[in-house]
Amino acid sequence: MTPRVLIADDHPPTRAGVRAALEPDFEICGEAASASEAVETALRTSPDVCILDVHMPGGGIAAAAEITAALPSAAVVMLTISQHDDDLFDALKAGALGYLLKGTDPGRLPHALRGVLEGQAAVPRSLVARVIAEFRDQSARRRLPLVGQRAVTLTNREWQVLDLLRDGLTTNDIATRLFISRVTVRTHVSSILRKLGVRDRQAAIRLVGPPARRSASASDEEGSPAAS
Repeated sequence: MTPRVLIADDHPPTRAGVRAALEPDFEICGEAASASEAVETALRTSPDVCILDVHMPGGGIAAAAEITAALPSAAVVMLTISQHDDDLFDALKAGALGYLLKGTDPGRLPHALRGVLEGQAAVPRSLVARVIAEFRDQSARRRLPLVGQRAVTLTNREWQVLDLLRDGLTTNDIATRLFISRVTVRTHVSSILRKLGVRDRQAAIRLVGPPARRSASASDEEGSPAAS
């Protein structure tokens, strides 16, 4: 049987592009431009796969949670421009089996959906490392008490990046020290700023305070490949 797909995105050209990439191997059983419309259409058409934009009106992740709860047999795949850790992890927690970036070659989309229907996860290689790092960080989170504000919880990696920012290191320096890409450093910095509620790196450093004095052995350990 031809798999039935629901496409939900508030950008009509994106929906048209996805449709063109999937037809005729997949049947497009419905389209939606918002989270509420996606849920309603999914309940009405019972698709095999729902492709949801993360940041469409009403929130694609909220729609994913509703659809997976109501239609356990439907596979949900997020299609987004967002590479933020919070969006990725929230989507997976909501039940999504895939998290694809809109810059992905459209020709790879049918292959990714077939894999999902066969029980595989569809996550770009560039994001898989973050999923693994998040799993490793679950037991290594530390809370940062801020005077006059709620405490903020940072992952072990975010603490490493923040400490290096306080030491005056640039994005390139941090990437070299921690053996990660510059894009990953910027993603961690964005997450830190969002959690601290500040707009830039300098504001984060002022909020947290000057760097604590660390021993040479601690610095060496922080920069070792095993710490990455």
